[in-house]
Amino acid sequence: MHVVHSRGDKVFRGIVTAGAMTSLVLLGLIGAFLFARGIEVFSTSGFKFLTGSNWTAGSEDGVIPNDFSIGPMLVGTVIVSVIALLFAVPMSMAGALYLEFYAPQKVRRVLVALLDLAAAIPSLIFGLWGVQVFTSFGERWSYFLSDRLGWFPLFSTISDNFGRSPFVAGCVLASLVIPITTSVAREVYSRTPRELVDTCYALGGTKWGAIRTVVIPFGKSGVVGGAMLGLGRALGETIAVYLLLNINFRYTFRILESEGGNVASLIATKFGEATPDELKALVAAGFVLFLLTLTVNMIASAIVTRSTKGARA
Repeated sequence: MHVVHSRGDKVFRGIVTAGAMTSLVLLGLIGAFLFARGIEVFSTSGFKFLTGSNWTAGSEDGVIPNDFSIGPMLVGTVIVSVIALLFAVPMSMAGALYLEFYAPQKVRRVLVALLDLAAAIPSLIFGLWGVQVFTSFGERWSYFLSDRLGWFPLFSTISDNFGRSPFVAGCVLASLVIPITTSVAREVYSRTPRELVDTCYALGGTKWGAIRTVVIPFGKSGVVGGAMLGLGRALGETIAVYLLLNINFRYTFRILESEGGNVASLIATKFGEATPDELKALVAAGFVLFLLTLTVNMIASAIVTRSTKGARA
């Protein structure tokens, strides 16, 4: 059957297509620019740029050579982001289910408005809040974990200075991720076919039974997508991590130690006083972060697609 499109449909389709292609072109140009500016560093340092643990800007006369690598910052990026997700995803799922199935209508409208507002708050505000308010709570939790689980290498510490640790930074990043993940999860949960929920009630199931057997499996792809969106923000977060971590170019997996960093905070810290060679290394680090974020989004898209196909089957 041949479908005849009106002129308005053709115009709208052209505008949407142009917008989508423009986004792809801009994304490609950004990646190409970062790669072109950082290619010299990649060719000079090779794979060591990703695995080494030194950042030295050499002297202009060449007596002290340049030595740039971002290995500890990559590890720190992953550690802080994983900590943020471990806190954010369960809380986001619980919040989305409460808003959609338990909250009274008036309370729900207020909380949804506040949730959307929280998603738009600049990360600088969260960073300042983390430094001024949350750090004291984070130190207590860190001391508790170190006291009870210090036998495990992840929670072992050399000093008792817990204020600027990856654990505290991850908790603050979780507060950044929660609004986005909760909004996406709530929207997906709201699209659960009502007849499936009613069928569960008709068979004698409780509200929690309907949520557990129908709503949560149906919204699995949405939760994964929202979590990955939050992870994308956590990977590239700059200001909050910059305010909460002492950058240290040393591999460490002790999440309670007062040291760490991520690639974005490294760029923010070094960019203002960077030498020309150091600037190229920072751009190369930005390209690595660009690829990392792009890879995470591609994996998220694949997971969501597979989950959607499984739900339809």
